[in-house]
Amino acid sequence: MRSRFATLLIACLAMCGHALAAADNASAAWSDVRQMVLVTVPGWNTVQGTLRTYERNDGGEWRQVGTAEPVVIGHSGAAWGLGLSPAQHDGPQKREGDGRSPAGVFRIGTTFGYAEHADTAMPYLALTATDYCMDVSGSPLYNRIADAARVGAAALKGSSEPMRRDLHVHGDQAYRLGFVIEHNPEGVPDRGSCIFGHLWKTPQTGTTGCTAMTPDSMRRLLAWLKPQAHPVFVLLPQDAYARLRDSWRLPVVQAGR
Repeated sequence: MRSRFATLLIACLAMCGHALAAADNASAAWSDVRQMVLVTVPGWNTVQGTLRTYERNDGGEWRQVGTAEPVVIGHSGAAWGLGLSPAQHDGPQKREGDGRSPAGVFRIGTTFGYAEHADTAMPYLALTATDYCMDVSGSPLYNRIADAARVGAAALKGSSEPMRRDLHVHGDQAYRLGFVIEHNPEGVPDRGSCIFGHLWKTPQTGTTGCTAMTPDSMRRLLAWLKPQAHPVFVLLPQDAYARLRDSWRLPVVQAGR
């Protein structure tokens, strides 16, 4: 009996060790992160979600900053994307043109807008009439913002993503202020491109795969973000969040805040 108990104890300790190691490995890619923008949605096929922001102290504890804000995501919902987080297979996978916003953990890249400057410490790109994001899978510029005046119009042929939408798309204000969500940074063909945080059209109107919010929410967010905090963007359905929160070392979400 003692021998069997000892064997079971050793097995249990080994399993706990493997679980802790898996948790460490899962969150190692964002261990330097001190700011997190978290979006949760009720399910894979829902459009409306909630955005919260968090800061992490030196002890590794997350603290919510500000209050929850409404957002909308892709008009078809969400799907697992390519970013810092480990691959997941319990839901749809992000594809080019599927109308879904990528789920997972992603670096926040360059901020951008129509104005020459913005109130943010993050790198900022003042968009011009010749800036496009290449959404044509297989292109050397796939999933990159490029200036046709520099790379040539032929290099961006076929792109349906002019960044100055106010000039090209009937005065559209979606990209008047926004930021790059670094989904698919390696430009894997057909896995999705040009994923941004930007301004919404209405509180009910889904995007083509981005996350959209009010102008006030965007201004507060960009003013808060700091490059030295290595900020990340996290989007997850609520069930996936509950399953992964501990292993990914994500914040505890308090209802009503």
